[in-house]
Amino acid sequence: MPRLYREAPLNSVWEGSGNVNALDVLRTLAREPGAAELFSAELAEAAGADARYDAFAARLRASLADPGQLEYRARRVVEDMAVAWQASLLLRHAPHAVAEAFCATRLGGEGGLGYGTLPAGADVGAIVDRALAPA
Repeated sequence: MPRLYREAPLNSVWEGSGNVNALDVLRTLAREPGAAELFSAELAEAAGADARYDAFAARLRASLADPGQLEYRARRVVEDMAVAWQASLLLRHAPHAVAEAFCATRLGGEGGLGYGTLPAGADVGAIVDRALAPA
């Protein structure tokens, strides 16, 4: 009984802050009729810049179009939204080498499970130069 009582507050937040964030996004999508369309419009700004991005964004839009199943896939859908937005911003505003490496590793399946796993041919020099450039 003491263990159950001690763990009761954890159960109320559905396994942690990641799920709370995912539920907040789903709540916004449900309550704000234009939220998904605005998000899709934001992603459309980078359409055509990378085939992997276009395919990823299309799958995400299809996933968002099935609201009845969103709660069961909440964490994955919200993660995909974050990755798509990152890719969109990088494709529009970052040097090509940075956007290319991101799309290859996060959208194209050319990366491993650890960050920093880059595909052969990635322009690592340009990425490092950007990171070391004075602000």
